[in-house]
Amino acid sequence: MSVLAFDGHIAALGAVSGVRLVVGRWLRSPFGRFADVMVSLADGRRLLLAPTDAVADLVATTYSFDEVHLAPVVVGADPRLRTWRVTAGPLEARFRIGGRTALGRVLHAVPGQVSGSRLFAGAVDPIARAVLPGVRTSGSAGHGRHEWYAASDQHAITDAQCSWGGRDLGGLADVHPPVAFGFGSAPRQPSVTRLTTYVRAPDATSAVRPRDAGQRRPGP
Repeated sequence: MSVLAFDGHIAALGAVSGVRLVVGRWLRSPFGRFADVMVSLADGRRLLLAPTDAVADLVATTYSFDEVHLAPVVVGADPRLRTWRVTAGPLEARFRIGGRTALGRVLHAVPGQVSGSRLFAGAVDPIARAVLPGVRTSGSAGHGRHEWYAASDQHAITDAQCSWGGRDLGGLADVHPPVAFGFGSAPRQPSVTRLTTYVRAPDATSAVRPRDAGQRRPGP
């Protein structure tokens, strides 16, 4: 088995309308730099917005979705203003990042070579489950894969404006009910987590092989 590594950030937030978003901003990966968005609608439907068929193929066979859509996904991060701006198909989102969470302070104190490892992610999984309901840092993914979330920092999201197809989704809310894309949910408190995600696949070559784009919908 081979291991694929995705280094970057995951932002998770909810809106008053009941929509919950999980945005991946990956700085280093087998696909280079890219972003993707997992959307849990108020009616329970789970959508993936992915920029390419190769990304859609891997993500959709590691997590569970009701619909998968190909669409440009752009995440603009402004470190000076501490904001993210996300555009992905019908989604427009802008949110502000605040100070470190309590968990972020703990993670930030751990040496990076430790917190960024699969061993650390596996070791802290029982603690994460006990302290953060629904959150897992290690578990079985789809198609014979295992996944680890090795987090090294976390900051709160303090404000957000989101719209879907031009319709305002309401103000910032907790990620509740928990999202159900994979073996664990995102933290309930809206936050941006710095992490490396590892996916152990039976065959890393097939895991990143694009499928026929016709198998994906061109957009929501």
